Amino acid sequence: MSRNGGTVFRSVYRQMSSAQQTISVIDKLKKSPSTTPIQQFRKLLQTEIEEIKKAGTWKDERIITSPQKTIINVHGKTEKLLNFCANNYLGLSYNEEILTAATKALYDYGNGLSSVRFICGTQSIHKDLEQKLSDYHQKEDTILYSSCFDANAGLFEAILSPDDAVFSDELNHASIIDGIRLCKAKKFRYKHRDMDDLEKKLKSSGDARIRLIVSDGVFSMDGNIAPLPDICKLAKENNALTFLDECHATGFLGEKGRGTEDYYKMIGSVDIINSTLGKALGGASGGYTTGPKELIDILRQRSRPYLFSNSLPPVIVGIALKVLDLLTESNYLVSKVTANTERFRKSMKSAGFEISGDQHPICPVMIGDAKLANVFANEMLTRGIYVIGFSYPVVPKGKARIRVQISAAHTFEEIDRAVATFTEVGKKLNVVQ
Repeated sequence: MSRNGGTVFRSVYRQMSSAQQTISVIDKLKKSPSTTPIQQFRKLLQTEIEEIKKAGTWKDERIITSPQKTIINVHGKTEKLLNFCANNYLGLSYNEEILTAATKALYDYGNGLSSVRFICGTQSIHKDLEQKLSDYHQKEDTILYSSCFDANAGLFEAILSPDDAVFSDELNHASIIDGIRLCKAKKFRYKHRDMDDLEKKLKSSGDARIRLIVSDGVFSMDGNIAPLPDICKLAKENNALTFLDECHATGFLGEKGRGTEDYYKMIGSVDIINSTLGKALGGASGGYTTGPKELIDILRQRSRPYLFSNSLPPVIVGIALKVLDLLTESNYLVSKVTANTERFRKSMKSAGFEISGDQHPICPVMIGDAKLANVFANEMLTRGIYVIGFSYPVVPKGKARIRVQISAAHTFEEIDRAVATFTEVGKKLNVVQ
């Protein structure tokens, strides 16, 4: 072939190759969807986001740039804010004695164990806290978890079989609901604090091997307390065990702050208690189950969140140990949060507000409308009071509220200032006269 012929051939070949490549790309475009799976996924999520915002229930996360105290700094705000929405019941989330104990635990035991408990993740400090919590609740033994959510997730599946039955208050915390879902027991949900309905459910459970009545000690959205005397009475009559989640009770509810049992003067009456270290007991993290020794032994063998999660960091354990020491040495903090709670509730009711719940530091200011609750909370924020509006699905539709939470660290002057601000905003928005 001549040089010119070869050139022509190569030119024709390149044109044919280019045409084939173009056809190949077109075929691929025809076969591929107009949008990729991740694009479709994003679009679906964006639609849901827009619906939430349209309903006025979108939850913005405000960024705190200071320690969790009664006076805080919030990103984007030049002035300091008075904090009324933390679970810092005893004001120990930032306390000099607690910080000292935390620092000592950090240097004595390190950052963490890099392991689960049964491999090489148990230190003497963990056993010390488990014993101290057992003594505090007057139970035989205790097992630590990374959170009370994990404690609730790890309990029911480990101890209940298809031959058993569990009875849960309809307003129990989401972690209880999720934990019960994991177990194979027959599931009964009784109306909120309705003992007649609970009794009916107990009697309809047939020949269940184990009957377990499950309730929050204090219901966090409403600040009301489980009717423990009636629960224990029904448990005795129907050969049932009792369980309480005490996250919003441990450390401050009752005369000595030992929770719902203490509130009713029934220490030792509940069979199984789950609670947290992340609220009154230092405000960091961590949870636990306390009860019969045999139960704790089984949980150490079967509870999945315990078996497959790193040990609780020593610094958190050290914090909890110090808080328990403070609570056993003095009743001051318990008395202070009780007095603060009484002052706020009484003053707010006198101003015309509807305050839900029992005599508990959780003080829901009932608004009703979700958008109005968010507008109210934002207006409070502009006036230096940090509170949050709660609406569906966190609370039932039509039951939106601003959940105020009282701390032992608040002064009477700070409480009075909050009430005065609530009253000003309430009148502006026609919530009170």
